[in-house]
Amino acid sequence: MIRFHLKCDQNHEFESWFQSGDAFDKLVAAGMVSCTLCGSTQISKSIMAPAVSTSSEITAPKPAEKAIAELRDKVEANSDYVGNGFAKEARDMHEGTVPERPIYGEANLKEAKKLVDDGIPVVPLPFMPRKKAN
Repeated sequence: MIRFHLKCDQNHEFESWFQSGDAFDKLVAAGMVSCTLCGSTQISKSIMAPAVSTSSEITAPKPAEKAIAELRDKVEANSDYVGNGFAKEARDMHEGTVPERPIYGEANLKEAKKLVDDGIPVVPLPFMPRKKAN
């Protein structure tokens, strides 16, 4: 997983996690990355500077569990949970039969592979959803 500092065409800045740089490029090209403030899909990477400690005491990085919990909170706050219907919903959005929106849910390996093979950008999340579909 890699975290990018992002900016939309309205100059809103935000951060998001991606499986890789290539995954980011594919998701942006498909219009699947949107600004957390205005919803714009015109997204680019911002200049990223490494964190530099100015004190003599170096702080340990956050444990992976905390970063994953923060990612889960962000995904759940900004996306619709579609449960086991994830593959169908992602395909319907890709084909334009339903409006595009950020979603997350569950798919088995065969369904996920078929989406990728068909050029539908999806990214596995490093957590199991807490929410249940309505």
